[in-house]
Amino acid sequence: MSSPIPQQSSKPLSWSSFGRTNTGKVRKHNEDSMLERPEIGLWVVADGMGGHDKGDVASQMIVEHMKKMHEGVSLVKFIDDLENRLLDVNQELIDKAKASPRRSTIGSTVVIMHTHDKYLLYIWAGDSRLYRLRNNQLRQITTDHSQVELYVEQGLITREEALGHPHGNMITRAIGALEDLYLDMDIQELSRADRYLLCSDGLTKHVQDFEIQNMLRTGTAEETCNSLIELTLERGAIDNVTAIVVDIE
Repeated sequence: MSSPIPQQSSKPLSWSSFGRTNTGKVRKHNEDSMLERPEIGLWVVADGMGGHDKGDVASQMIVEHMKKMHEGVSLVKFIDDLENRLLDVNQELIDKAKASPRRSTIGSTVVIMHTHDKYLLYIWAGDSRLYRLRNNQLRQITTDHSQVELYVEQGLITREEALGHPHGNMITRAIGALEDLYLDMDIQELSRADRYLLCSDGLTKHVQDFEIQNMLRTGTAEETCNSLIELTLERGAIDNVTAIVVDIE
């Protein structure tokens, strides 16, 4: 899927993308949800919180609200609309949890990417990630909202020790987790030939960053996305796995 980005340059940027989700080898249900809306430059990956009630409901609710985002508005208005919709989802999920017999959390991580003219906006909560490949160098541009990431930041463990850590599933932020929703957001300039990867942690539990970098360096968005999913499945896919590859051209 592709769509041009209107801008003043004689060579406007355009993008193409491909996304795929899979239940994995262990889980019975897929609690991940994804959205590609290239006509407005919007991509979403949401990972329903495993072990909680109705994780698939939470991730699907995020996607359904993102489907209602409008095109042709200013970036400021787009951000306001996006944040308001996520706040609405957060409150709806909290209300659902309060009304459920067990009153347990109904939540989801989320990572959202939006292209607007020459700019990239991204917003996230939890440990679903956004990576950027630029000049063949990979960088994770989101920071996991997780207990393990806090351990690394505090110097308690190394980045290598974080891989496979027993607290790896403990996230510190999610849509639906708390009445007060805290989102992280950043805006950067796009560069022609950038390649982006949105993914749930079902992928990064099995595929390391250097492998992601090597795989993103070659192939079309579809080929690379399929390769990432297939490698995860080959390695056991203990969780649901979702990936979207976006190329800026």
